[in-house]
Amino acid sequence: MRFFLVLMVMVMALAGGAPVQAQPVSDDRVLVAQNEQPRRRTLFDLLFGEEPQPAPQVQQTRPRPQAAPAPAALPPPKPAVDKATDATRLAVFGDSLAIDLAKALERFYAEDPNLVVIGQGVSSSGFVRDDYFDWNAALREEIAKDSFDLAVVIIGINDNQDINANGQSFAPLSEGWTQEYQARLNEFLGQLRAARKPVIWMGLPPMSRSQYSAAINQISSLHRLAAFSGGAEYLDIFERFADGEGKYAAYGPDVNGQNALMRKDDGIHFSSAGSDKLAFYISQTMRTFYRGGRVSVAVVDPLQGTDAAGMLRPPFQGLGQIRLLEVAGAVMPLGRVPDRASDLLTAGSTATGSPGFSLERLIEAPVGRVDAFGVGISREESSAPVNSGR
Repeated sequence: MRFFLVLMVMVMALAGGAPVQAQPVSDDRVLVAQNEQPRRRTLFDLLFGEEPQPAPQVQQTRPRPQAAPAPAALPPPKPAVDKATDATRLAVFGDSLAIDLAKALERFYAEDPNLVVIGQGVSSSGFVRDDYFDWNAALREEIAKDSFDLAVVIIGINDNQDINANGQSFAPLSEGWTQEYQARLNEFLGQLRAARKPVIWMGLPPMSRSQYSAAINQISSLHRLAAFSGGAEYLDIFERFADGEGKYAAYGPDVNGQNALMRKDDGIHFSSAGSDKLAFYISQTMRTFYRGGRVSVAVVDPLQGTDAAGMLRPPFQGLGQIRLLEVAGAVMPLGRVPDRASDLLTAGSTATGSPGFSLERLIEAPVGRVDAFGVGISREESSAPVNSGR
C-alpha cells in the first residue's frame, strides 16, 4: 500500500509541470524553447535519472543595416595653368584620329604655360573627298589667319576610296589615283613650308582587318615620301602598335610600361591610353622645334628664301637632313647668294641658263675644288694624255 501511495505522489508531481515560456533578453535576442510543451517526466526518469536534453536554440535577429561609409573625397583637380599670351600654338590637323590626339596633347601639355593645343580635326575627312572637305583650302585659310605656329598631321583612314580629278574617277592606289593623291599631299606640305611652319607628320598604325590594313600601309608610305620631300618630320608609329609579327595588336605597353588597351573596338582608332602614347612620341619629336618657349623654325629649312629651297630634298630627316644641307651650303661662295640651285655644286662655273651639272661633272671635279666632295681627280690625272691602249 505504501508503494502505491509513493507512486501516486510521483505521478502527480510529473503532471504538475508548467509550460516553459520564452524569455526576452536585453540585447535584442529571444530565447525560444525547442517545443511548445516540455517533455513529461516518466517513472523511468525518476528511477534511473533524466536523459540530457538539448540546449534551447537561440534565434538571433538580423543586425540592423548600417549606413554605408561616405566615399573618400576625390583628389582635387590639378590647378588650371594660365597659358602665356605668346605661347606656342600647336595645331593638330587630320581626321577623327586627330580629334583624339588633340585631346591627348592637351592632357600632356596641360601644365605647360608656353604651349597651347588647337584641335583642327574633322571626322570622315581626308585628301580623297575634297568635295566633302578640302584640306588644302582649309589650311590656306588658317595660314592666312596665322592661327598656329607648329603643325601635327595625322590623316588617311578615310582615303581608301575612289578619287575624282579632272572629270575622271580612279580606283584606290591605282596609278592615276596615286598621282592625284601625291599632288594634293605636296600642295598641303608646300603651303606649310612656304609659311615656315614646322610640321610633324604622323604615320598610320596597323589595322585589325588585314586587307584594309594593307591599303592604309600603302597610303602611309605615300605620306612618308611626301614628308621627306616637303621638309617635314615623319614619325613612324607602325611597329610601336604592332605585335612581334608586325600585325595589329589591340594591347601594348602604355607610357608607364604597363600592358593596356591601345585601340578601340573598331580596330582603327586609338584608346585614351593609345592616344596618350602618341602624345608622348610627339613630345619627343617636338624637341627639335620646341623646348618650352617659342618654336624655332631655323632648323626646318635653312635654305628658305633662296632658289635652292625649291630643290628636291634627299630622303633624310631631322639632324641628318640638317647636316647635309649645311654641307651643301658650305660650297657656296661667302660673298654672294647663289643665283640658281645648280650653283651650289658648280660654284658659278655653269653659265646662266645652262641645264646645270651632271653626275659625271661631279665625279670629275678636280681634287681641292669645293664641289669635289672627296671623289674628284687630281690635276695630274686630269692633264695626263688619255691612253687608248689596253
